[in-house]
Parts: sequence; structure tokens; C-alpha cells
Amino acid sequence: MVDKLGIAPTGLCDRRSLIATIALLPLAACATPMGRYTVEEAVRRLLQLSSQRAFARLTEPGGFYDDQLTRITPPDLGGDRGGAVLSALLRTRAVRDRVGMALNDVAVDLADNAAPIVMDAVQRMTLADAVSVLRGGPTAATDLLAREARGSVVEALLPGASRALQSDMFEMLTAALSATGGRDYAALAGNVSGQIGDAIFRAIGREEAEIRRDPAATRDPILMALLR
Repeated sequence: MVDKLGIAPTGLCDRRSLIATIALLPLAACATPMGRYTVEEAVRRLLQLSSQRAFARLTEPGGFYDDQLTRITPPDLGGDRGGAVLSALLRTRAVRDRVGMALNDVAVDLADNAAPIVMDAVQRMTLADAVSVLRGGPTAATDLLAREARGSVVEALLPGASRALQSDMFEMLTAALSATGGRDYAALAGNVSGQIGDAIFRAIGREEAEIRRDPAATRDPILMALLR
């Protein structure tokens, strides 16, 4: 037996039927519960769990560097004298590897700064967002989240990246940029912060895709109702 919207009272409805039903409804009607859950609640739960799993992995030692999907690489800054000096320095494998490992250690340290911003963005998602997620692909929720939160995440990472790049950990970069009075620190910090931000959302997207592939493994009734 189903209600007038074609949604089973138990909330464990067929996903295709649910998507087809919602696609035909005005947005105001999309708040209708799936059993005792709303579509919006399910999408938030999907992003919360995906983000929690991603940050748990990223903040482990080697969380960025050991994963090709999230590894931060030394940037190639050309153009002026400082950029040319830095690029030449980073062409050697030993130096590049050393700097790369240090950058990934910085990423692990800074990832905690991004977590509350990501979670706050999840809570601000609107009902229209939930509908678009149901119509989207395996990382649709993360793609939406990245569009909303990437700028704030990178902005939050920037001060920490700037301080780290001017620390003793990166004395080679300090020497390379000294000829320009540190003019390239801003560009370098912006590049690194952007890489970290992108890596975070790639990690969240991977977790979302896995949850969508096997929602039963989460043992979460809300996600099982949405993604079954």
C-alpha cells in the first residue's frame, strides 16, 4: 500500500520510482517524508557520512601523499625571476620528492581547518539541492558541495599554507624566493591551498560514490531508503 505520492510508508521505496515521482512534483512538494525521513535529510546524511570518511582518511599520517587521488604536488611557477628559480630548483627529483612530502604533511595538518566549513555547507543545503542530487551521478552531491564551499575552504587554508611555506620546513623554497623578496609566496600559497581544497572534495566524492554503490553497507536507514 502506498500514499498519494506513490511512496511506500516504510520508506524503503524503489529508488527509480522515488526519483521519477520527485521529478514530476513542484519543489514545495519535495519535502514529503519517505516514511519518517525527508529527501533533504537523506542527502545531508549522504554528504555528512562521505565527508566524515574522507577527513578520517586524509588526516591520518600520509593521508594525502599515499593516495594518488589526493597527493599534493610541488607547483611549477614560471614567469618572473623568482618563479624561474623555483621551477629550476624543483626539476631535480630528490628536491621535488622532499618538497612534495613536506607539502603533503602540511595538507594533513591543515585539513582539520576545512572540516567545519564543509560540514556547515552541508547543513545549509536547500531542498532544490536535494532534487538535483537525486537526478545526478555518483558524485552529484559532492559536486554541488564543492561549488558552494570550495572558495571558503581554500580561503580558510590560505593563512596556514602561507605560514608553513615560510617555515624552516621549506628552507629550499625560502632560498629560491629570496631573490624576489618573497613576492611569489602568495602565488605559491594560493596554488597549494587550491590543491588541498580540490583533493578534499575528490576524497569526499570517492566516498559518496562508494556509499551510493553499496548503501546497505552503511547500515543507515536513511541512506538505504534514498539509495536502494
